Amino acid sequence: MDNRRSMPFLSFLLFLIFSLKADLSYGSDSITSTQHLSWPHNLTSQGGTFELGFFTPGKSQKYYIGIWYKQLPEQTVVWVANREAPVSDPFNSILKITEDGNLILLSPSNLLIWSTYITSKTLNSTVAVLLDTGNLVLRDWSDPSVVHWQSFGHPTHTLLPGGWFGLNKVTGESQRLTSWKNSEDPAPGPFSLSIDPGRITQYYVKLNGEKLQLSSQMESNYLHDFSFNESEREEYITYSVKNASTLSRVVLNLTGQIKHLSWRKDYQEWDMFWSLPVSQCRVYNLCGTFGSCNENSMSCTCLPGFEPKCLKDWNLGSWSDGCMRKTNLGCGKFESFDGGKDSEKDGFWALSDMNLTDGRRSLAAGSIQDCELACLNDCSCTAYAFKSGCLIWNGDLVNLQQLPAGNVEGMTLHVRLASSELKISNSRKGAITRTVVVAVAVAVFLLGIVLLFIWRRQRQQDIVHPDAVQGSLIWFSYQSLQIATKNFSEKLGGGGFGSVFKGTLSDLTTVAVKKLEGLQQGEKEFRTEVSTVGMIQHVNLIRLRGFCSKMAKRLLVYDYMPNGSLDSHLFGKNSNVLDWPTRYKIAIGTARGIAYLHEKCRNCIIHCDIKPENILLDCEFCPKVADFGLAKLFGREFSRVLTTMRGTRGYLAPEWISGLAITPKADVYSYGMMVFEIISGRRNTEQLAVGETVFFPIWAVGKIMKGEIHCLLDYRLEGNANMEELSRACRVAGWCIQDNESDRPSMGQIIQMLEGVLEVNVPPVPRSLQILTENESSSSQAWSIASTNTRSESMSSGRYKETDQLGSQPLANG
Repeated sequence: MDNRRSMPFLSFLLFLIFSLKADLSYGSDSITSTQHLSWPHNLTSQGGTFELGFFTPGKSQKYYIGIWYKQLPEQTVVWVANREAPVSDPFNSILKITEDGNLILLSPSNLLIWSTYITSKTLNSTVAVLLDTGNLVLRDWSDPSVVHWQSFGHPTHTLLPGGWFGLNKVTGESQRLTSWKNSEDPAPGPFSLSIDPGRITQYYVKLNGEKLQLSSQMESNYLHDFSFNESEREEYITYSVKNASTLSRVVLNLTGQIKHLSWRKDYQEWDMFWSLPVSQCRVYNLCGTFGSCNENSMSCTCLPGFEPKCLKDWNLGSWSDGCMRKTNLGCGKFESFDGGKDSEKDGFWALSDMNLTDGRRSLAAGSIQDCELACLNDCSCTAYAFKSGCLIWNGDLVNLQQLPAGNVEGMTLHVRLASSELKISNSRKGAITRTVVVAVAVAVFLLGIVLLFIWRRQRQQDIVHPDAVQGSLIWFSYQSLQIATKNFSEKLGGGGFGSVFKGTLSDLTTVAVKKLEGLQQGEKEFRTEVSTVGMIQHVNLIRLRGFCSKMAKRLLVYDYMPNGSLDSHLFGKNSNVLDWPTRYKIAIGTARGIAYLHEKCRNCIIHCDIKPENILLDCEFCPKVADFGLAKLFGREFSRVLTTMRGTRGYLAPEWISGLAITPKADVYSYGMMVFEIISGRRNTEQLAVGETVFFPIWAVGKIMKGEIHCLLDYRLEGNANMEELSRACRVAGWCIQDNESDRPSMGQIIQMLEGVLEVNVPPVPRSLQILTENESSSSQAWSIASTNTRSESMSSGRYKETDQLGSQPLANG
């Protein structure tokens, strides 16, 4: 070919190459001034943790530039650029860097949708890079240490490790977290999280710019650090993780709840570390005006006679706009209470078990009739209640909560409605009542036929009764259990909830029968709770076979565990010594059972009495957590029962003694105390001599901090243990017994730590143990002396004698 002919063609190709901007290729982590990003291309951080690109939330047809975790099964967005200005055509919309160094988003018609709005001193020298922390940075091409802009400085609804939020005192600019408007719209919602200027150790939630609630300070723990910083120019809170491989985030969700979440690889889901407020229904004005939050479903509903102001947002989980009346009030004075003359005037609809404290005022009214009449005669009165006097509310009702039935804080709230709405509501109520009556009548008739059929086939009373509760639970007659247990003659053990007896059913199945003592719950409530417990199935939870309920006689029938309870193997005089692999297997299995109760059940179940006596062992020494669900049967008063149970004193979390609300972290504390016993083979609290009581964890935590963990191992094992597992178990136990429940890990995290998935740092000495050490300085010395003695000497002196009750020993050591 003639070279002269080829020259124009080559020049044309070079012109195209250098004059057109290149579309970004897959896998890149940066955008330069010669590239741009459009659908479906994405940026991927160097380590493959995060991804940036166009996304559309839910079923929305709108597109946004965002950052999300790349390898999670469900897209989890952590930052949004154009949250208030979506685009509809992502194919022809582009994200690029301008000559002046700004990162901008342009629509198909080249309209500016979003920009970083920075001022760069040099042209064409800026590059946008997505870091493996999830931070999108604009930095200098030649000097990466020069950062012009970063997404961490402009957070949306999520705070990632390395990120911060705070206040620039000079410019007044505030970095805050702001909730999404709804699940399909990332535009700023009504809730925002920011610091309290001048009080850097505190933070508060705002609703529509109004300060509503000052929350307690964020606490650092064994996995995460929250640092509070203040200078003349700024004040801010930073957030970091101690293990860089941990996926963790703090998110302000669209219902105004702040949640600290960590990713669980084993379950492939987010595990909540803590939340504020603890209950979603405690978020102030969550449901808006005339909306009510249900404590059972944790969702909002409009009051009778009302409907959502914005149905679309309401259906997408954003309820803060509240509800409005379907029919305006008549608002006229009643001349008589019976309503005969003014039947078309306003009336009231009664809502039971409601909690509403905001905006109420008291009136002098001697009866509920006088209270109702006073509200009717006041056109601004929207509701009243009669509880220890007359209470009325004027104007909009906000912060309503529907409490569980029978809650002592609940009241019957009478909401004012137009007469026409009352007729509609009563008509619906009547129809529902008629339907229920017919359904009950049919059910009773069919049940009668079934009962008659089974009764004719029964030859003796000790067989199973037919009206079993839901699931596979069996209703036993009291006489049948008397026969099975030989009149309750072979006792296996006992405690505050009752005694346990060995029994044999008519099909020769061996069972354990527990006779509940001191239970005052009604028949219906008892059956409801037992049916809930009976549906819970897990390899590390004891199986409930059935129950008996005959007046005051309440019994539970469980599978029989041939190897008895854990305490008999740890502290028993004649038992075989458990080797270390078995002990470690028991510790992990027990944690899995408790974690299932806390995290996997429909309603969280707090055990409230974790101790070796309640850990049963099957023929292969697989641990089974027993007595779960009994705490709810006894109610809050069961704390009185716990203080009289054998050994329980050493397992009670500080919140039990201080009277604070009990959460799953109380079980974590008890579990930590039990792990110390599994490791050492000795009770946490022991009597060395008359008037001399020692507390093992005081000595144990000190040894952990010094790295002398071998001193804690049961001397009977003669040092035969995996030292890495021993160290892990000791540190986990130390974290579990921290005074502040927020410092304790969740049971799910405990499993990860024991399995080696999460790193465990050395725990600090709990303040309560420090005080005990100061007040009882002889305890540590006593334990050091005791640890050098042999167990046989201790037994001969009666040092390890077990008792059924602690008697008058003080609770302070527990």
